[in-house]
Amino acid sequence: MEQDQITLVEPGQLIISRGSLPDPAPGEARIRIRRIGVCGTDIHAYHGRQPFFEYPRILGHELGAEVVAINGNSDLRPGEAVAVEPYLNDPDSPASRRGKTNCCESLKVLGVHCDGGMRPEINVPLHKLHRTASASMDQLALVEMLCIGQHAVNRSLVSTADNVLVLGAGPIGLSVISFLKGRTNRLLVGDLSESRLGFCREFMGVDATVTVRPDTNPEEPIRAALGGGLPDVIFDATGNRSSMLSTFDLAAHGGRLVLVGLFQGEVVFHDPNFHRRELTVMSSRNATPQEFAQVIAAMESGYVDTSPWITHRLDFAEVPASFGKVISDPGLRKAVIHLDE
Repeated sequence: MEQDQITLVEPGQLIISRGSLPDPAPGEARIRIRRIGVCGTDIHAYHGRQPFFEYPRILGHELGAEVVAINGNSDLRPGEAVAVEPYLNDPDSPASRRGKTNCCESLKVLGVHCDGGMRPEINVPLHKLHRTASASMDQLALVEMLCIGQHAVNRSLVSTADNVLVLGAGPIGLSVISFLKGRTNRLLVGDLSESRLGFCREFMGVDATVTVRPDTNPEEPIRAALGGGLPDVIFDATGNRSSMLSTFDLAAHGGRLVLVGLFQGEVVFHDPNFHRRELTVMSSRNATPQEFAQVIAAMESGYVDTSPWITHRLDFAEVPASFGKVISDPGLRKAVIHLDE
């Protein structure tokens, strides 16, 4: 079939063109895209700053969709609403065999390493679709983003004995915060933006916030917020080199660092300080199928409320002309693209 598709042909240039979509292969489903979440990856790619990225590329990996057709054995049915797990892994790779499908050696992410869902319909493997009983299309478009936070929290082994600091209150930081509720001794969030910190206090139920500026050392206000100590666990969701490097000096002795964001460069640290504190450093990449199920269940139960998150909406046809303006808006928290008929 022929359909419109939006392609990022080079940094800063999105175009609508016609493209073909074959019938779904055995083991695949054709899905109709209803919502596309605009991700930090899309924004970095638009600005030419996304690692492991090649142009031209059809963006879109945060997808709320409905099943159109199925080629294979599945309990899914046409018309069902689904979230898409966009991580195309090799099931025979060593990482996949250990259950680490999220960081398979030959992983391809839709919209990053191969063409994604910024088009009306797309074929995906059946086992990458996660059904819902009650989540809305808006919610389904946020599932993958929330899975990033769920995976990072699961990786951290955080407990109610831990004081926790989340650096960065953008969408990924918010996704981390969403799954820390009730799992920490005290939760502190740091960011440059007072409006983002206000959102965390008003809607996310965080215990305290601290303004973190690049020209000041935040150790004193962090200690003050945590009763004199430093955080046992730090999640860095900024993707900012300076912020990530600062975590090595802001963690408590015996603490854990979870680097959720990434940048194109090297993370370096002072080894004597690293050893003196006996720090544990973790990266966090993508999420597992089990975490998609966890996030959808959290949405359906009301444990996670995403209703205040979406600040900007775009119709599909508006994207080439308006994408750059939307992602540059200081008030942007989360943008969603609509493909409703």
